[in-house]
Amino acid sequence: MNKQKPDMKFWGLWNLSFGFFGVQIAYALQSANVSRIFATLGADPHSLNYFWVLPPLMGIIVQPIVGTLSDRTWTRFGRRIPYLFIGAALAVLVMCLLPNAGSFGLAVGAVMIFGLVALMFLDTSLNMAMQPFKMLVGDMVNEKQKTKAYSIQSFLCNAGSVVGFVFPFFFTWLGIRNVAAAGEVPDSVKWSFYVGAGILILCVVYTALKVREWNPREYAEYNPVSETREEKADWITLLRNAPATFWKVGLVQFFCWAGMLYMWNYTTGAIAETVWNTTDAGSAAFQEAGNWVGILFAVQAVGSVIWAALLPSFRNIKVAYSLSLAIGGIGFAMIPFLHNPYTQFIAFLLIGCAWAAMLAMPFTFVTNALQGYGHMGAYLGLFNGTICLPQIVAALFGGMILRLVGSHQSTMMIVASGLFLCGALAVTFIRARKA
Repeated sequence: MNKQKPDMKFWGLWNLSFGFFGVQIAYALQSANVSRIFATLGADPHSLNYFWVLPPLMGIIVQPIVGTLSDRTWTRFGRRIPYLFIGAALAVLVMCLLPNAGSFGLAVGAVMIFGLVALMFLDTSLNMAMQPFKMLVGDMVNEKQKTKAYSIQSFLCNAGSVVGFVFPFFFTWLGIRNVAAAGEVPDSVKWSFYVGAGILILCVVYTALKVREWNPREYAEYNPVSETREEKADWITLLRNAPATFWKVGLVQFFCWAGMLYMWNYTTGAIAETVWNTTDAGSAAFQEAGNWVGILFAVQAVGSVIWAALLPSFRNIKVAYSLSLAIGGIGFAMIPFLHNPYTQFIAFLLIGCAWAAMLAMPFTFVTNALQGYGHMGAYLGLFNGTICLPQIVAALFGGMILRLVGSHQSTMMIVASGLFLCGALAVTFIRARKA
């Protein structure tokens, strides 16, 4: 009989996830600026989707590996934290290189290859840094406090997103140049990545200093499956034995994350078309639209924080999940029809409602369903495939779909809307297990 995991004070839960703030700043800079960077470097809009294959591909490879290895790792520095620290250190290095892809005097083809390799390493390192936070909650937080712990993680995720999204706009406001020579990335974007890298490493160091993971004996006292049993199963066996909820939530994830990929990929072009009436990636208007996309993504994060505070008031978690995704779908559908930059706030506040549900509810369903299965780190790493695989599929078919909708990037927001509405419908298939 295992001991009940002790209740943690608020600041204990906070410290457990604080590094997520820095990781999410880096993710926000990536998601809001990758398409802008490659378009500025000379990529064709119909090819932008291929640049977005690498981030989820790295996630689907790295996160199960990190989960499985950290399940078996015991060091004086902890079980999960070593992977967090190594991933963050690599991310800092790559964040300083990626926005400089066009500054080394290389030919356009070489610039694209350099940028792709840098993007691949950035996402690999960020995945390595992010996954341990979910595992730390699974390892050390009891069922009664798990929702609160993931809510804190969601808050820090959104707060980091706001900071990362507004950085280019903020640095432009400070007077740093927002335009650059042909084939180069503006200084406002470069400084955003530099400062984001500094905050990332400081946040991770804070978590590493403040969190003391359990040693093997303590872990065995509080967790129901022995370490010996945990070491035997391979990924195929784990997936074969996964609870039905794992797969049903995965179906919802497929629709939602495919839609999010299209938002990250095409929003800069969509806002440039819809609000600034330009498709010229080298123009000052396009770069201004790129800054405004960061503001809109920040508005989305604020909407997510507000909606996350309201979600606990729903008595039925499935209704809350489905409704949130449907509201997000409506928000996406509005984007092509709002030609004033400020009215776009409405659409992105609605998208934030869906984002709030996507951040917390899937892990609540799945971690509750996994109680007694063991291999929490490996399972959460494998569950990350339900985030990465739909993005890979969406990225591979994005260019074809863009041509089918008339090569208007704003119309891809309608495609994203349809995907979110399908996700809202798929929630009805989930059977929730109470903690």
